[in-house]
Amino acid sequence: MGLTKTQIFTDQQNRLASIFRVLANPARIAILEYLSDQQGCICNDIVGEIGLAQPTVSQHLKELKHLGLIQGEISGKKICYCINHQKWMELQQQVQAFFKNTQANYC
Repeated sequence: MGLTKTQIFTDQQNRLASIFRVLANPARIAILEYLSDQQGCICNDIVGEIGLAQPTVSQHLKELKHLGLIQGEISGKKICYCINHQKWMELQQQVQAFFKNTQANYC
């Protein structure tokens, strides 16, 4: 959506659209599921778990990190990734509020 078109929508609508855009990729969902199952930050190769090429996984991690759902810390030559629990809870609240506040007319 072009920059000028986003101006006609509320900040909340634009924020939710950005979140849903990032989450609309099954590889990103797989990465989030994998990271959420771990006890701490993961420094090992996520590529082996997801089954995609390193550049592809890196791009997905970049999008998730930009959204704030994951965080990465440099540990030697590797970057360790984990769920950003504060943002995770904020996302959950935003999505729940969206579904709670939008009333559907059922047929």
